[in-house]
Amino acid sequence: MLKFISFGSGSSGNCYMLATPTDALLIDIGVGLRSLKKDFRDYGLSMSQVHHVLVTHDHADHIKSVGSFCNDYQVPVYTTAQVHDGINHNYCIQQKVVPALRHNIKKGVRVQIGDFFVTPFSVPHDSSDNVGYMIEAEGVVFCMITDAGYVTDEMKTYISKANYLVIEANHDEEMVQNGPYPQFLKDRILSQTGHLSNRSCGLALVENMTEQLRYVWLCHLSEENNHPELARKTVESLLRDYGIIVGVDVKMEVLKRTTPTGIYELV
Repeated sequence: MLKFISFGSGSSGNCYMLATPTDALLIDIGVGLRSLKKDFRDYGLSMSQVHHVLVTHDHADHIKSVGSFCNDYQVPVYTTAQVHDGINHNYCIQQKVVPALRHNIKKGVRVQIGDFFVTPFSVPHDSSDNVGYMIEAEGVVFCMITDAGYVTDEMKTYISKANYLVIEANHDEEMVQNGPYPQFLKDRILSQTGHLSNRSCGLALVENMTEQLRYVWLCHLSEENNHPELARKTVESLLRDYGIIVGVDVKMEVLKRTTPTGIYELV
């Protein structure tokens, strides 16, 4: 049985795990390694379970501990060549991934990584490169989309394939516009290489989800420009307008920014 856990989702740090009975991978390691070790102990997990790491992009809140974790535990890191290069040149990251552990993958090319079949795809963001992941294992299709300026046609295709979906609902547009951020930062967040709003997230679901979508997690909420209940209500209301009832047709939760979720079983 495939299992999923979020160890943190937001600008303070992002890290997610998928695990089969015999294998596990992490998607991004932007949380502190000490905190991650504690969370593993609290949930009866072992670092030795993790055999692979996927990285979405090279911003610090997604890669803070990638080098220290992977070098310490000799775990290979998979992402595009551009993301690897971005990690290597990110001055915020003290410990880089050693060359022997860097593995390049190409967007649109399905590859087997242990128990998982992984297909990376493009996600627009103001990083050196950014990828979403469709991950197939145990008869389940899991999709991760975070830090997206807008929803491309390619992203829509992967949303329509998902049984389980993690998708960004970063901000409420009015909160950004009326908030204290300087104009250049507001413009960045709202741009097509910025972040996905609650409304854009909801519309992406309305337009592309199928009956095979069982569970949605809203991720990467802004602390300053969003609230968990606002994100949930905005998306839920949009779905309801189109006859899709959360809790009946699909389950939905908001991932916590700085604390783990507990373990979900994906069946």
